[in-house]
Amino acid sequence: MRRIAILGLLLLASMPLSALELAGAKVSDSAQVGTQTLVLNGAGVRTKWFFKVYVGALYLPQKQTSADMVIADEHPQRIAMHMLRDLGSKKLYGAFNEAIQANHDGAELKAMKAQLKLMADIFNEIGEAKQGDVITLDYQPAGGTQISLNGKVYGNIAGAVFKRALLKIWLGNKPAQDDLKKAMLGG
Repeated sequence: MRRIAILGLLLLASMPLSALELAGAKVSDSAQVGTQTLVLNGAGVRTKWFFKVYVGALYLPQKQTSADMVIADEHPQRIAMHMLRDLGSKKLYGAFNEAIQANHDGAELKAMKAQLKLMADIFNEIGEAKQGDVITLDYQPAGGTQISLNGKVYGNIAGAVFKRALLKIWLGNKPAQDDLKKAMLGG
């Protein structure tokens, strides 16, 4: 009887998991961006003060542990934000903008002025992201970064420069949260 129990546990342990659960949010082990299937590179919980805000997940064509390599990569990518609390567009855009400013100098920010304005407009159109919603930022080299809420596309921002700026929110030298950066890089 003991052998059967051990065999059963070994069998369960060897079965592939199809999703990761963090803070109650189910994070898929893969994502489809355009025609490319991406794999979950890593995911973690973004906190602000003592509040859990969202689960951030990074999807890439293949696993990668170097932030610089992910930021420089020109293949399809996805950042998925599984909201753990309600967040209005002003707070959401404000957090994005603050993190982008922390990782760029004045000249770089000036060069992205039009893209940052478009991002503000997209978040204004989204209005509020509610607990349970999923915001995706899908990058495709030919098309730029597509911003969606629960699968509904709200806008697209062209350019690899902007994609790199967004990734620096989580993976830059001054990330929004150090342990989230580590988790998204598979650590």
